[in-house]
Amino acid sequence: MQKVINLAPIPICNSQKHSSVKILIISDAWHPQINGVVRTLQSTVEELKRFGHEICIVGTDSARWLSFPLPSYPEIKLEFFAYRRLAQVMSDFHPDLIHIATEGPLGWAARRLCLRRNLPFTTAYHTRFPEYLAARTPAFFGNFARIAAFAALRYFHAPSSAVMVATASIERELKAQKFQRLVRWSRGVDATLFRPYGKVLPAFAHLPRPILLYVGRVSVEKNLRAFLDISTPGSKVIVGDGPDLVILKQEYPTVNFLGVLSGENLARHYAGADLFVFPSTTDTFGLVLLEACSAGLRVAAMPAPGPSDIFVDGAGRDFVAMDLDLGRAVAAALQLPDDVDVPRGFVSRFAWEACSKQFLIHLQAPAPKTSRRAEGWRERIGRSMTRAVSRIMR
Repeated sequence: MQKVINLAPIPICNSQKHSSVKILIISDAWHPQINGVVRTLQSTVEELKRFGHEICIVGTDSARWLSFPLPSYPEIKLEFFAYRRLAQVMSDFHPDLIHIATEGPLGWAARRLCLRRNLPFTTAYHTRFPEYLAARTPAFFGNFARIAAFAALRYFHAPSSAVMVATASIERELKAQKFQRLVRWSRGVDATLFRPYGKVLPAFAHLPRPILLYVGRVSVEKNLRAFLDISTPGSKVIVGDGPDLVILKQEYPTVNFLGVLSGENLARHYAGADLFVFPSTTDTFGLVLLEACSAGLRVAAMPAPGPSDIFVDGAGRDFVAMDLDLGRAVAAALQLPDDVDVPRGFVSRFAWEACSKQFLIHLQAPAPKTSRRAEGWRERIGRSMTRAVSRIMR
């Protein structure tokens, strides 16, 4: 019989003197990938380590022969049949708390392992896979793909002690789909790295102003054509990589595609632009929005989950323009005062320290009743077997 681990509540306070715990995070999205999930986990892990906790994060082992690139996303590798590897990691690390960050093959293997060992775990909803699938399938098949995806995700998250979501709109969306135990886990930004460095940047020296910047994956679900088709003065700059990069370069020769940037180089490109454009309607949050604001940029976006949650109740009215017509949003945003202190002041409320404390509290959520009943049932069976063996041995 597998050992049942009962996790006692861990004192959480505002100071950094927390009781040290061992936290295991399993994620199909991890380095060397560059995306919002990886940046969120990396920043959270750094804060948790600063609090004094011991973290083990398990990502895809691309060296294993059972690792394959995701169709249409060759830079993302998925590892299949990782159950034994995860079991060994779990046995060696002896975690106090377990978080399954993604719903990929690693996530499913970790879920199965936790259920078999009666270990409580939490999960997170980082990616709107139903919308991604709908965007990548023919129109007549899109709704069916969306329904099937929600059914699979609902099943995946059902045993989770807490399903972490970034925004109120995503929480409402999942509640409508009958997800349970939803909790809010916000996002942060490194305001020291992402700051106004000034508009002088060699890469932009030859470009007519205003410079309209997009940062993120270059793929169909990001709705990039809505941005690229806008007729506007100035220059359009795309930072990022993805499956649509080659074809968009061919179709939009006047657009400046800079590829993947990171660290201070990325931060300086944010600061060197005049406006940040966010055309996506399928994101769960939009971490790049915080980075752009922290760099002092005005924002043009569509009123969708992410922007509508971050700039809720007109919070960004002085530097954000949102419209279902992205062209109108861009025109309106360019008319707003270009004051770097206003958007930067706004994002001061988004700190990774606070987000990481949220995350740590949610990790300790009690296991759902169904899981506790299963644990009790297995314990009773185990005790009955022990008594039966004892009687036989007499």
